[in-house]
Order: sequence, then C-alpha cells, then structure tokens
Amino acid sequence: MRGLRKSVLGVALAAAVVMGTGAGAGAAGPVIGSEADLSHHGHVSLWDGRVGVWLVSENHGPSDVSQATVRLTFSEPMAGGQELPPACLWSSARVVSCRTGELRAEGGAGELALDLRTAGLPDEMTVEIGTAWRDGPADRNPRNDRHRVLVLATGDPYVF
Repeated sequence: MRGLRKSVLGVALAAAVVMGTGAGAGAAGPVIGSEADLSHHGHVSLWDGRVGVWLVSENHGPSDVSQATVRLTFSEPMAGGQELPPACLWSSARVVSCRTGELRAEGGAGELALDLRTAGLPDEMTVEIGTAWRDGPADRNPRNDRHRVLVLATGDPYVF
C-alpha cells in the first residue's frame, strides 16, 4: 500500500510540473500543440496634441509565430485623415491595429513607431497595448503582452 501511495504522489507531482501550478503561475490550462510567449514593450509620449508610440514585439518561444496583431487603444480620439505605416490600420478614431510580421522563437522581434495627432489638446491619456490576435501557437503568459499606460502631456516617455 505504501508503494502505491508513493507512485500516485509521484504521478501527481509530475503532472503538476508538466501542467504548471494554476493561475498563480500564469497557467491557462494544459497546452495542446505549439506554444509561444509574445511580449510588447516600449514607451509612449504625449506633447502639444501629439502622441508617439515606440513598440517592440517579441516572441520568447519556444515556437515561431507567423503573424500577430497588436492593438493600441487610446482614451482620447485621434485627429482624422492620418496616414499609418503599411502594417497598420484604423479600427476606430481611438484604435489602431498593426501586424507584427513573423516573430521567430526565442527573441524574434518586430518594431513599430507611430507619431499621431490627437483630436484635441489633452492633458493626459491612457494607452492600452495588447495582442489582439496571433496565428498558431498558444500563449500561456498573456500578462507580458497587455499594458495600460497613463501618459501626461509632458513630452516624457512613459515606459511599459
């Protein structure tokens, strides 16, 4: 009987290591198929009715991502008629969505820079950054690809 208990305990411990230890460890349940870990980091500045976003999207692996979309949501509307980089499009007056391109495992990176005019002259705004879509692999650690940044109209870079 004692040997059976040790075997059952060993199997349970092995399953916990393979599957993670729950929400506290960032686990989203068992992963079936390939897995990636996307992250978005950079900074946002606001000055004189302009907002600048400098963003790097990375894949910490272990699988490649052929394509992903990062969504930038602004609490204030942007001025109309602005051109965006070819990989980006306006989803609304407050939302820009951009393709990252291929993000290879273990450090594949894509860069994005936006210089936009706001519709008014806000003293502050909130910018939300997050992965809106990714092709293929699951991401069990979504916390590093979602950010909410309060930006004051000082021209200073607010890092995320």
